[in-house]
Amino acid sequence: MGLKSVIVDAWSWLNYKPIYSDPALGMPHRRAFPEAHASWVPAADERRLAAYKLLTAYDNNQAAELAEIRDGASARERREFGDPSMVIDTLVSKVLGEGQTIVVPGAESTGESGTDQAPAARIQELLRDWATAERLPMRMLQCERKTVALGDGVYRLAWDPAKGRATLRVTDPGFYFPVLGEDDDGGEFPDRVHFAWELPEDPKRGLKPRLRRITYELDWIRPTTAPGVDRTGREVRAPLMSTPGPDGEPPTPLLGRGDVHDPNTGIISRQYAWSERPSAQTCYLTDATWELGDLKGPLDVDTLPLDKARYATRSDGEVLDHLDLYIDFIPVVHVPNTVPAAEEHWGQSSLAKALQVFDDLQGTDTDSSRASATTGSPILGLAGKRFETSGKRELSVAPGMVFELGEGGRMDTLNTAPQLAELRNQRHDLADQAANVVRLPPVSLGTIDPSKVPSGYALALSLGPLDSLMSGMRLAREDKEALLLKFIQRLHLAGQHPDWAGITPLPAHMVRGPYTPTDRAAILEQATKGFTDGVLSLETGVRMLADAGYPIDDIEEEIERIQSRQFEQAKFLADATGDSKAVGDYLGIDIAPVPEPPVVQLPGLPEQTAGDPAAPGVGAVPGSGGNA
Repeated sequence: MGLKSVIVDAWSWLNYKPIYSDPALGMPHRRAFPEAHASWVPAADERRLAAYKLLTAYDNNQAAELAEIRDGASARERREFGDPSMVIDTLVSKVLGEGQTIVVPGAESTGESGTDQAPAARIQELLRDWATAERLPMRMLQCERKTVALGDGVYRLAWDPAKGRATLRVTDPGFYFPVLGEDDDGGEFPDRVHFAWELPEDPKRGLKPRLRRITYELDWIRPTTAPGVDRTGREVRAPLMSTPGPDGEPPTPLLGRGDVHDPNTGIISRQYAWSERPSAQTCYLTDATWELGDLKGPLDVDTLPLDKARYATRSDGEVLDHLDLYIDFIPVVHVPNTVPAAEEHWGQSSLAKALQVFDDLQGTDTDSSRASATTGSPILGLAGKRFETSGKRELSVAPGMVFELGEGGRMDTLNTAPQLAELRNQRHDLADQAANVVRLPPVSLGTIDPSKVPSGYALALSLGPLDSLMSGMRLAREDKEALLLKFIQRLHLAGQHPDWAGITPLPAHMVRGPYTPTDRAAILEQATKGFTDGVLSLETGVRMLADAGYPIDDIEEEIERIQSRQFEQAKFLADATGDSKAVGDYLGIDIAPVPEPPVVQLPGLPEQTAGDPAAPGVGAVPGSGGNA
């Protein structure tokens, strides 16, 4: 009947663009998005990959270049002045804050909980040292740029034996293909994850177009394997077998280190250093490559034929064909830009709802550019002009040029300045509209004069939309970053790093700095008054100062410095407890205990035993009835 179906999904906000949603098919344009229509790409991921490419084009001022494929050469005349990129950069800086700090709860406590503080402080120190070595702030910036612009970011972790630490890499979400079942909750962690991309042809090396796929999969623990080759000469992994028994017993598969086989159930279990119970699952890593010409039939990234794959070999000689990583989790963390909807897995780009406004901005910029050309080089109309020759010729305007007009001649100028001014006003209105949709107030974009803000309270009210935006965006990242820090601890334990020996993983989280300018003097006054009045602890006060941007690198060390100079408080502590050791611990110095005074010996009396109340002569005069 010619009815048109309406697609509503996580990327339906792009349906208004004909190049993204073909009017006839409702799918992305094949010439504009050939990657999304590759034979190995699942149908459920076609619109997602096309959306990533379109958003990247807006970020790189290439939206007109992409539109030219469908709309013709006239689309290339549209001006793009980087408004989407400016919004992305602003949001990235806001969501990251002024700094990022790894905090393990309990590491900064003092007092009687010192025994519980030591493990937390040790883990916090190790995590911060790892973050410095792995350049964590740079990795976070890379991931946030992808997450804010595309809606999704991906961290990939691995243990590097050469470096002796866990490595962190950021992967484009266009290469990320999680396997989500029909009955799975999109917010849960998938049991199988693929990273796949095409490799172009390399005639110099004699390589045909290929497809590379890296797979992480949680599965049952199987007998141990070792590198080998199959009948075709491919490098694969083969199970290790025991030697035949003395009585002709057949060889049996060997178990990995620490694995236990239950003969009743046939399950192999393993005790991991971070778990109290044995686990029957492990993570397998596969790195395979296929020639695109070998992929025939209805295949996708999850159903590629393994018999035609070529497996990669790691630097230590291990063939990456279902290599047992000896961990019970997939070392991949997907970071959504927004809190996903119920049963959804993907986030939403910060440009999503404002994309049509950016299109209008491009159109206004294009019209302004054309109008400015006629304003700078005005169109003139001459009447009664006199030509030097009888032939007609085109006249052009140049500085210092004189037109010789005939009798009754006149010159008329087409003034386009009012139209240009109106277009500029229209651009300001559209820019404000885009900022309102994205929830970036003008004060956060730096487009308003701070001196025109009537009061600090008015400034705080104007930042209300930004506060709610940052609250949601940071909430979407909070659990993911805690999961990332948990995986880092487990990888160091699995890698048997000597500094992590005997350590039990503890929850850790990432504290991001403020995203708006803070009144440091006011916060200092609040922290000082709160501590002095006894309603805030010293730890909380120092934490407030650190979050406000004061140069406090280590809160625990800062507290020790403060206490080492509070002699008046140490005096009160000594009067209250009479414990010199507690006073020394408070000041961070060693105080030798005061020795007990010697027993007074009166002349002519025998030597008494110290501390013996029954000994005569101690504090009494003989014959006085015990009264001094």
